[in-house]
Amino acid sequence: MPVYAIVLAAGEGPRMRSDRPKPLHLICGRPMVMHVIHALEAVEPSRTVVVVGHGAERVTKRVQNDSPEWANVTFAEQVVQRGTGDATLVGLDALETSTSSRVSSDLDDTSTVLVLTGDTPLLRQETIDDLVSYHESNALGATVLVSNMPDATGYGRIIRAKSGRVQRIVEQRDATDEEKRITEFNTGIYAFRRDLLGPALRRVSPNNSQSEYYLTDVIAVLAGMGHQVGAVSAEAAETQGVNDRWQLALAERELRARTNRHWLLNGVTMLDPRQTFIDMDVKIGRDVTLFPGTIIQGRTVVGAGCEIGPHTRLVDCVIGDGAVIENSVARDSEVGAGAHVGPFAHLDAGSRVAEGRRTGAFYASSAND
Repeated sequence: MPVYAIVLAAGEGPRMRSDRPKPLHLICGRPMVMHVIHALEAVEPSRTVVVVGHGAERVTKRVQNDSPEWANVTFAEQVVQRGTGDATLVGLDALETSTSSRVSSDLDDTSTVLVLTGDTPLLRQETIDDLVSYHESNALGATVLVSNMPDATGYGRIIRAKSGRVQRIVEQRDATDEEKRITEFNTGIYAFRRDLLGPALRRVSPNNSQSEYYLTDVIAVLAGMGHQVGAVSAEAAETQGVNDRWQLALAERELRARTNRHWLLNGVTMLDPRQTFIDMDVKIGRDVTLFPGTIIQGRTVVGAGCEIGPHTRLVDCVIGDGAVIENSVARDSEVGAGAHVGPFAHLDAGSRVAEGRRTGAFYASSAND
């Protein structure tokens, strides 16, 4: 059964205090929204619609350049921000348009539409896969990804019927004191049956404190129509959104830890993982040793058996097998196999250190053989 995705990335994010659109803030070298798109890989979406708004042109250009082919990304613009319900409807309309020329069986009414927010960079592929599997295997009208924590202030609370089915979601600002004591909260991530989502969205009204169309209200609409709504639980640390620079730093720390663990389990030695920083798109060979203060960024490739650091930064470099780089900085440069760079070398864009060459402290701004 096909799966489609709508990623909501239209918000301004005023708490970021930035001229950069919120979805484009970098975490481990990737824009925040790209982490959400990569979380879809396990479900192989037939189409991914990214709904843009604030800074639409910049967001569209970056996502278009960075998106993997398997994501099948297209874009829709929410010209006026009128809430998550309206943004989802904009995305759904674009999804219908982009798939209208395809074979009708591709758009079976019971196909799944995922709706995700573009500011949840810690989402795991396994979580999205579990959400889709549970939703489809139980033939539900909608499934909500939920989390729990003792103090869920700021999040919409999950209201369940006695049977355990989800009845509705109430936003923090509209909740009663009793509802605010509920610890189960909405993550803003859902799976919907495609033929039910559009009609339910069109029944949502902006009768709330923000005068916006809440996507959360779709849950009550579907439950009121007699459709079953389920829930899948995920760790709160994985599902919390990023709304300011403090939360951005916390997300960065978590993703750094995940990335370092991946490389440690794949044959890379780090003398102190807490002082080692590796971007998501970096590639590292086996038996590489990374000393404290090492920063490897962009699309750098480090060959097998290298020693990097201490206090070394590599950005978009290619490092040959067995090379040693210590106390140095290199950007968009190439270091040949067995070469020794540093200490205190600076390789500027386009620099090249030949295979087996040993260098001391120098500054290179062009090809250097």
